[in-house]
Amino acid sequence: MHHATASIKLSQRTLKACSHSSISEPSEWPGIKAVHGDADTDTAAADDGEEQHGLPQEWTRSGESCPQGTIPMRRTTVDDVLRANSVRRFGMKARGSGGFGQRDFDSRGYVHEHSVGQLSGGRYYGAKASLNVWPAQVASPLGFSLSQIWIVAGTFGKDLNTIETGWQGSGCYNLQCSGFVQTSGRIAIGGAISQVSSYNGPQFDVTILIWKDRKQGHWWLQMGGAVVGYWPSQLFTHLAARAADGVDFGGEVAAAPGGPHTATQMGSGRFAGEGYARAAYVRNAQVVNWRHRLVPAAGLRFKAERPACYDIATGGGGGAWGVYFYYGGPGRNVRCP
Repeated sequence: MHHATASIKLSQRTLKACSHSSISEPSEWPGIKAVHGDADTDTAAADDGEEQHGLPQEWTRSGESCPQGTIPMRRTTVDDVLRANSVRRFGMKARGSGGFGQRDFDSRGYVHEHSVGQLSGGRYYGAKASLNVWPAQVASPLGFSLSQIWIVAGTFGKDLNTIETGWQGSGCYNLQCSGFVQTSGRIAIGGAISQVSSYNGPQFDVTILIWKDRKQGHWWLQMGGAVVGYWPSQLFTHLAARAADGVDFGGEVAAAPGGPHTATQMGSGRFAGEGYARAAYVRNAQVVNWRHRLVPAAGLRFKAERPACYDIATGGGGGAWGVYFYYGGPGRNVRCP
């Protein structure tokens, strides 16, 4: 199985080092037709009111930056390696053999649960969404809680290819796992986000765009208005030569098996029914279609393995938020012992 991941971490203040990187850029972008040139020329998809500086991170709060031609990298700690169980697995996100929308177990025996909106059965050349950012509480140092976009191709348990990007409340998977090529010096993969949402308070989200460069075959990542880097086509089997056949948006929790259900929170730790400023949201969910255009992710199917622990509910469609939904939950509670 081939799982390509990039994550932004929420916990402690980030320590970083600057490392040399080759500078590259995509040969094409998803978006709208250029207004001045050839009818077949694409222009950038970031032209929708997004801020162009990327996203606020802890390491930049004091004005730090990396020299031109280098990229920021989160320094590895002993706890990072111990959390991964082995040096070989450090930087890798453990995945189970089951599909999204069904409870599964990874290679460590940890239980994974999801609350996701799914699309399948089409040809998807990318996806975009704004993910509400919360300081989710994680009950175990070896577990995690995350919100992300999944780009999926292949067969679960056999030859699955996934690209996964979002934020994570604990754990770490970042540039220590080879594969992703970072080209931007403005965002630290694995670095802490400095602005997180609060209950009945200000809300913050991060906008993520993943798309396939059909000329090069690479899959590119953009956060906010900053192009961060790419996953080379040679990392994949299915995703190298063709589109994805599934896209998922939402949350995932991993916890140790046995005993009562984990108290690890998903999203804000509140159920979807509480709505805005209480439950976590995903808004403006879109996919890149066969014409290389961003279109609303209409027809999402919502799945949660244990809705008494973590659930999901549509918020509707249309308006400034496009296709959106709420999701999450506290984990262990009176209905989820």
